[in-house]
Amino acid sequence: MKREKSRRFSLWRNLTHSIHGIIEVTRNETPMKADILLLIAGSAILIVWDISFTRRAVLFVSLLLPIFAELINSAIERVVDLVTEDYHDLAKTAKDAGSAVVFVALVITSLVWAIVFWLVYFGDSVTAVSVSDSAGLWRA
Repeated sequence: MKREKSRRFSLWRNLTHSIHGIIEVTRNETPMKADILLLIAGSAILIVWDISFTRRAVLFVSLLLPIFAELINSAIERVVDLVTEDYHDLAKTAKDAGSAVVFVALVITSLVWAIVFWLVYFGDSVTAVSVSDSAGLWRA
């Protein structure tokens, strides 16, 4: 049975679909639960860590990357499973690419946290990188 498409944009309906998607992935994907746990633990660290607002914001956004990537990966996996239950090289490639998105997001998050940690505890005088910080946004 086909649903009739609504021509009117509904922010509430779209938000509801988004929330249902996040809930469904969280219920059915263990890695998503781990990513949410990482977000909670990282947020707790950010609450007590005495760093600038800019650094805190960058670190928080980096914690959202794995969740974003896991949602993309889950969408890819579900579409592939919808199309075929049989083994196919293209299906494997698509699922592997989705998994790679999650891996890259976790690497980026780790690098961002490592860089900020280095800047906070070993100083801002990194000679290999020349960044203009006239506003002092990256200072602790």
